[in-house]
Amino acid sequence: MTRHGWLILYHGVSKMAEPSGGGHPLCYSAGVMVLSKEHPRVIRYRSAAPVLMPELPQGAAGPLPTSCSHRIDRRDDIGLPDRFDVYYGMADSRIGAARLDVPEFLPPGRVVDPPEAKV
Repeated sequence: MTRHGWLILYHGVSKMAEPSGGGHPLCYSAGVMVLSKEHPRVIRYRSAAPVLMPELPQGAAGPLPTSCSHRIDRRDDIGLPDRFDVYYGMADSRIGAARLDVPEFLPPGRVVDPPEAKV
């Protein structure tokens, strides 16, 4: 939970324009969305582009280019409730770590559902 609502990381699959080294044609990546605190069926924000995708050779090479999130930890333990550490699989061969900082305000123009859509 963040000040903006429920934070959700989700994964998606897309076709790669040019698979690296004749590898797999699909690429797994992660997006983020924020659901309303009061009405979790209402999506307040959804990233227009992936926030986590294979960019390093360790994540892009292998049986399946992937950046699927497996665990997300809110860092209240170090006094940073707006920081999340994300641990994810890299091409089915390694574990990666990323940092997600919740912004003060949600970016404008990205609301998917108007508040009255799903009450």
